Amino acid sequence: MRAAERESRDDAASALFELTAEIADNELRPAAAAAERDGRFPRAEFKLLGRAGLLGLPYAEELGGAGQPYETYLQVVEELAAAWLTIGLGLSVHVLSCFALATEGTADQQQRWLPHMLGGDLLGAYCLSEPGSGSDAAAMRTTAEAAGSDFLLNGTKAWITHAGQADFYTVFARTSGEPEGRDRADGISCFHVPAQTPGLLTAEPEHKMGMRGSVTAQVNFESTPVPASQLVGGQDEGFSIALAALDAGRLGIAACATGVAQAALDAATAYATQRRQFGRPIIEFQGLSFMLADMATAVAAARALYLSAARRKDTGLPYRQHAAMAKLFASDAAMKVTTDAVQVLGGYGYVEDFPAERLMREAKALQIVEGTNQIQRMVIGRSLARAGTAGGSGGSSPRAGTGR
Repeated sequence: MRAAERESRDDAASALFELTAEIADNELRPAAAAAERDGRFPRAEFKLLGRAGLLGLPYAEELGGAGQPYETYLQVVEELAAAWLTIGLGLSVHVLSCFALATEGTADQQQRWLPHMLGGDLLGAYCLSEPGSGSDAAAMRTTAEAAGSDFLLNGTKAWITHAGQADFYTVFARTSGEPEGRDRADGISCFHVPAQTPGLLTAEPEHKMGMRGSVTAQVNFESTPVPASQLVGGQDEGFSIALAALDAGRLGIAACATGVAQAALDAATAYATQRRQFGRPIIEFQGLSFMLADMATAVAAARALYLSAARRKDTGLPYRQHAAMAKLFASDAAMKVTTDAVQVLGGYGYVEDFPAERLMREAKALQIVEGTNQIQRMVIGRSLARAGTAGGSGGSSPRAGTGR
């Protein structure tokens, strides 16, 4: 979706969309295919986003951000993801990694760290999942044991985007309790951990189906000393921070998925318009034009769903259920649209000379990250059950849904 077509409420947002489209067209889209083929991490491109003021868009200006509504920020994410998913998802992950400090940090912590984190100098990573606790994040086994004025972190985090490249890590670790049982969510705390902290080690990057420019790896903590002053929020109260961060982060994934789907639709439409068979462009054949129509409808629906959820967030309404719906629908739509784009291109869709096959591989990741789509269905189902028990509308009302 081009910047001129985006929804905006003021001239500042319009100017932001124009800037984003310029960066996407001139800097990101031309570099994406080669970088993904070679597995090159786009550090220079992230620095460019930082200089352009795009790494702290949804956070308050007094914290070092740009003070933009989530509705505006997500449209920027979509534009970037349509050009290069590694960049769009990387921005979403960085914003996610800043969430704890921005919402639960003390004034001193915010003044000390956030201007650099949101101003573009630093890149963040979010450490929640572990080898044995992915969907069941509360079953984490990484520990943070009090030792004088420090906490000593021990354990392993898995599937960490930007591992080894990040300048800081938002880390969730167990300060009390056990990783099993009904109360396993209790006793989890949140920490701000700079990358240069002794005992913080990263493993070799995973070899992935797609998004090869986005490094994903395990992060190991071996008696890693973290001062108590870097505890974010109350001790043993970190899991609620993690869940709230994921609610917001899932909207970023929905925007990324919509961007990938839009890119696939654009590629398929352009090809079908130019490709001629039996004496006419193949887009004139009803079977193919109907396929493109369904693809376009899915993209538009995904966009409308994530923007609707974002407006709820911006106005202070509960949006957890709606974020789960947006992430679920948009990522499933992206998988379907990119698969259909490969089909439209035929043999050309299956080779690296055209972008369809890369977009298809990238779309699959979006059905998994920030909670698999099966987990999203659980979130939605539980919300409906709670609404039904309370005699509510089950989520059909504009004000229905579950809070953080």
